[in-house]
Amino acid sequence: MPVEPHIQFGTDGWRAVIGDTFTFKNVRRVAQATASHFTRTPRGTNKLAVIGYDRRFLSDEFAAAAAEVMAGNGFEVLLSKSPVPTPAVSWWVAKEKGRVGIMITASHNPPRFNGFKIKLHHGGPADAGTCRAIEAKLNAPPKSVPMTSSRGKKLIRPRNLLPRYYSALRRLVDIKSIDQARLNVAHDAMFGTGAGCFDDLLANTRCKVRTLNCEHDPNFGEIAPEPIEKNYPISSANLQRKPADICLVTDGDADRIGGMDGRGRALTTHQIICLLLWHFLQHRKGQGRVVKALTTSSMVDNICARHNLPLQETGVGFKYICEQILKGGVLLGFEESGGIGVPQHLPERDGLLAGLLLLECLAKTGKSLNTLLDELQYTYGLHTYGRVDTNFPLAKRAKLMQHAADRPPKDLLGAPLEKIQTFDGVKYTARNGCWLMLRGSGTEPIVRIYAEAPTEHGVEVLLEQGAAMLARVNR
Repeated sequence: MPVEPHIQFGTDGWRAVIGDTFTFKNVRRVAQATASHFTRTPRGTNKLAVIGYDRRFLSDEFAAAAAEVMAGNGFEVLLSKSPVPTPAVSWWVAKEKGRVGIMITASHNPPRFNGFKIKLHHGGPADAGTCRAIEAKLNAPPKSVPMTSSRGKKLIRPRNLLPRYYSALRRLVDIKSIDQARLNVAHDAMFGTGAGCFDDLLANTRCKVRTLNCEHDPNFGEIAPEPIEKNYPISSANLQRKPADICLVTDGDADRIGGMDGRGRALTTHQIICLLLWHFLQHRKGQGRVVKALTTSSMVDNICARHNLPLQETGVGFKYICEQILKGGVLLGFEESGGIGVPQHLPERDGLLAGLLLLECLAKTGKSLNTLLDELQYTYGLHTYGRVDTNFPLAKRAKLMQHAADRPPKDLLGAPLEKIQTFDGVKYTARNGCWLMLRGSGTEPIVRIYAEAPTEHGVEVLLEQGAAMLARVNR
């Protein structure tokens, strides 16, 4: 009897290479395991599954296969009629008191990948316990009901998931101020499901919107649809020819945000995060805990200290931020990769809402984006960030982390260490605010070196310091 391929869940779901492990057979296996897990849990929910999909190769057909399995297990299924942003699926699950959301997407990963994201009844990502429980049920034979059968037609309801989701987003921002500001907005959709969304969201305003990289291209223009500077050359050149007030960038499934200024200069996600936090304090009079992943800029710390806001750091992964949002009292949640959570919306990241909030910030101030960023640096200090991903053997990773914890450097850029954190990698923070962190990838033989300092030269020195630590262990 042939051995079934190993399926391992990562952050809130499973991803794999299309045609290798990501096959129709395995999608049905994962859907059956998902159905088995959610058949009786949690209480207070309807036996409803919301299923969406992105623009990747065969995503719509993989979604249909998952829908047939969920229907075969007695679930009512809302199946998106078209590719949609992941947060739209999360929103529908939460608002309809559904039991589970399934999104067929590999998010920001290269085109050869696809994935199966799982969203819980509150709209947030599946926690580690849920993922392990689903993995344990992967050997059950799938039960399936064809969409074309009378029972399938009754249980599987194709639905346009966007209009009500768009209305919810508009209610969360001051759309009148955005309208009055008449902003010139560019949006790099990175060939993903965000394409056309800002055109629709701002359709009844006096803002001008142009969407770049909006074609339906399963190869994503030969890039990985991740909102980072190395993927911006085409859209950056467009902005240099035809400037805008801001360029918003969304990843492949539009749950994360990046950006450029109006002339194509890349913004870091840290700049966006800090600008939004400042906006919530200045214009929305926000209060509450701020939650950030360890790898996020320490400017967040400075802003919180200045405004007497409690700050909590979590491990990397939005599921940890979600846990804190569900406890209540959170103003905003951030992660370095551009995931921004607004609790009154969802315990989940949403790149489209983050983009609208950036427009609201510009509208409220009447200032240019670069002026606002300069003012942030002036008020809260200079912060320059860098990250390097380095190949490093998985077999030696535990030794590396133990070495890093046991033998920390005496100082960072001449400043003595203030604290060492070891709950997700190892992070050193100095008294002058500089920090250096080593953290392994969850699934790959890669160690990421993160650093922040006032200057680019300082960041380079810290990254070299981290690389030297790897080299000593990997001799």
